[in-house]
Amino acid sequence: MITKLHRTPHEKVWGSPETGPWHENPEGRQIGEIWFTASDSLPLLVKLLFTSDTLSVQVHPKDDYAKLHHNSRGKTEMWHILRAEPDAKIALGLKQRITPERLKEAALSGEIMELLNWIPAREGDTFFVPAGTIHAIGGGLALCEVQQHSDVTYRLFDYGRGRELHLDHSLAVSNCEPQDSAEVALPVECEYFRTDRLQVTGVVSLRPRERNTIYIALQGEGLIGGELFRAGEAFEVAAHSAIAIESLDASFLFTEAR
Repeated sequence: MITKLHRTPHEKVWGSPETGPWHENPEGRQIGEIWFTASDSLPLLVKLLFTSDTLSVQVHPKDDYAKLHHNSRGKTEMWHILRAEPDAKIALGLKQRITPERLKEAALSGEIMELLNWIPAREGDTFFVPAGTIHAIGGGLALCEVQQHSDVTYRLFDYGRGRELHLDHSLAVSNCEPQDSAEVALPVECEYFRTDRLQVTGVVSLRPRERNTIYIALQGEGLIGGELFRAGEAFEVAAHSAIAIESLDASFLFTEAR
């Protein structure tokens, strides 16, 4: 059994009109995120992100803190870069250890931008962002994000855009140690999800999996389980289903909950 997932675009102040080939945008709207709605059996949220400016500096809580304060899951996530302008970058963690008090001062003054571990982002790069990691996504990027199904986000710094900051929560959950590593290789495996990439040239028979799996078309077009697909669409394949993907040249990101 296969289900095409509903797509919900969200405009953002940092969004971009450059959303092709993953999303048709003839009006040139500032699309920041596209959310894919999966079934309740998958506690994951998949998004496409498009950026023309830097997102807020933010952090997400772990499960225990999110449950206590928001009756929610925490938010561990990963990013797979689909397109990147030459100077595009992301920030993961801090360059050096600081105290929570110093972090608060830096967030209020804007100096936090200089303390972040900024990393060049290139097409095909993958980054893992455990809950508690201070992070930011720069402008000039298109990426696919896989995360726990949670919308708990604490902003530390927002470039004076006027949106609420969440400093008390941020200080309570932030990892203030330096970031040891950033870029990772696929597959990404953690306690919440496993994500990998699949290249299709011709016909690929997918083995039945133990859990429902989301397949996100990153490029190309063709058939998945008999359904037409093109880049920017996502499908949920039920557990224990044997299906095939047919395409002259396509690639997918696929993910399942752990």
